Amino acid sequence: MRFCTPTGYHKLPRHRFFLMPQSFAQIYLHLVFSTKDRRPFLQDSDEQSEWHAYLGGICRDVDCPAIIVGGVADHVHILCHLGRTITVSDLIRELKRESSKWLKERFPQQAEFHWQSGYGAFSISPSHVPAVKEYIRTQEEHHRTVTFQDELRTLLTKYGVQWDERYVWD
Repeated sequence: MRFCTPTGYHKLPRHRFFLMPQSFAQIYLHLVFSTKDRRPFLQDSDEQSEWHAYLGGICRDVDCPAIIVGGVADHVHILCHLGRTITVSDLIRELKRESSKWLKERFPQQAEFHWQSGYGAFSISPSHVPAVKEYIRTQEEHHRTVTFQDELRTLLTKYGVQWDERYVWD
C-alpha cells in the first residue's frame, strides 16, 4: 500500500496496518418493550425479580452487560451496554425469545405469555446513566400514576422519534 506525503509517494511496511488489533465501543442503550396487549403477566414480585435477573443474564451472555433491569407486570426496561458484535434487533430478539421460553418453563401458569412485536431502543449519554438507572429502579412508583402507553409516548417524544399511533400498540 502506498500513501502520499508532501515529498511524494511512499510504501508503508506491511506490519503498520496491524498496530491496533482491538476495537472499542461505549454505547449505552435504554430498551423498553411490553407484553402482548400489555397484559400484566408478572404481578408476583418474586417472579418479577427472577425474570429481571434472567433478562440480565441473557444480556451478559450476548456480551451486552446489563446495568439494571426493571419494570412492572406489563413491561420491562433494560439499561445495558451494546456489544461490539451484535445489532440492536438481534439483542432484542434474543431477549424476547430466551426470556419467553424460560418464563413458560419456569412458571407453567404463564403458558399464555407473549411479548409485543415492537420495542423502543434509545441511546443514552454516559452522563445520563445515573438518571436512567434511577428511573428504571423506581418503575413501580412511576406506574402508580402513568400508563405504559403514556410513558412510551413521553420517551418517543423525548428522543425525537416520530411514530404513528395506529402502529405502536399490539
